[in-house]
Amino acid sequence: MKRVFLTHGWQSSPEKGILPWLKTELTNREFEVFALSMPEPEYPKIETWVPFLQTQIGNPDENTILFGHSIGCQTILRYLQTLTEKQKIAGAVLLAGWLNLKDKAYEVDKDLKIARPWLDAPLDWEYIKSKADDFVCIFSDNDPLVPLSDAEIFKEKLGAEIIIEKEKKHFEDKRGIKELPSVLSSILKIANKKTVKNCLFYVF
Repeated sequence: MKRVFLTHGWQSSPEKGILPWLKTELTNREFEVFALSMPEPEYPKIETWVPFLQTQIGNPDENTILFGHSIGCQTILRYLQTLTEKQKIAGAVLLAGWLNLKDKAYEVDKDLKIARPWLDAPLDWEYIKSKADDFVCIFSDNDPLVPLSDAEIFKEKLGAEIIIEKEKKHFEDKRGIKELPSVLSSILKIANKKTVKNCLFYVF
């Protein structure tokens, strides 16, 4: 059975955004779904979130698929860095993942303090890429926090399929984004080993 782990974002929870819908859709398709409650979501830290994800996943394998939103994507990337040479997952779907942030993300001083370690700690892209068969990265063309230019970095570094949604902001609960078919279809494609790599799609 395919296992899917859902990792929410900063100041979020498994009950927000698309996660309840996504869990239901995947469960109905006989996936084993784990909607994780990440520790201290108001103050996400690499040193707590990554080990927590390690513990929840246990032994990753070709039946493991990861989904993350926002800082949850960063968590997944850093988790993949911890895998052994023999460990590898089926794939990852990253929603509004970021490597850089727009100025709006720093309107409160404490937010910059929280984000800074995630922005500064290096990523071993080559190793991360080797730890999953497929990556799909989904962005919005009007995200107020994440520069769309980050999409090209994910494409270049991971060979990721890039999907750009129209006017979905940061895919937050407060924006009323409760369902996102592109996420579900991406997970299903990975599960079926039919992901198309290195493509750029605009969804209108």
